[in-house]
Amino acid sequence: MTQFNLAAAGAEQPPLIPHADELIIGLIAFAIVFFFLAKKLLPNINKVLEQRREAIEGGIEKADAAKTEAESVLEQYKAQLAEARHEAARLRQEATEQGTAIIQEMRAEGQRQREDIIAAGHAQIEADRKAAAAALRQDVGKLATDLAGKLVGESLEDSARQSRTIDRFLDELEDGAVKAEATR
Repeated sequence: MTQFNLAAAGAEQPPLIPHADELIIGLIAFAIVFFFLAKKLLPNINKVLEQRREAIEGGIEKADAAKTEAESVLEQYKAQLAEARHEAARLRQEATEQGTAIIQEMRAEGQRQREDIIAAGHAQIEADRKAAAAALRQDVGKLATDLAGKLVGESLEDSARQSRTIDRFLDELEDGAVKAEATR
């Protein structure tokens, strides 16, 4: 038998099939809840979901922007680091060149000072030699006049004569020494 036949016969309706008035009240209640959800709750839910979506997208965009900026800063840092390394290498090269130039200048200055000291030493030696020769000439002259005076038996104290005699004697000695060296 069919369900409708049971209802017409006055028999009791099965528990799983609702009554028509309950069905209508349920549909009206569903419509009210649906209307309330559609008009009040659903826009708020959509608004919150949209805000979350925008926040997530904004976070992603900010992260992308931060990543791009970080990459840019990294590239700048690498460029600055490369430039600093290049500058450091240039400064090292420049310092090496300056050091080499200073060493060369110091060597040249040392050589010049050495030559000045040698020249001054030669001049001093020449002056000392001349002074020694003059003193020796005087001493030899005095000794020669004393010896000649003892040999001759008279005093040769006349200083002008003594000087001429001594000079002539020493000049003869020097000429003899020069001739002896020339024949060697």
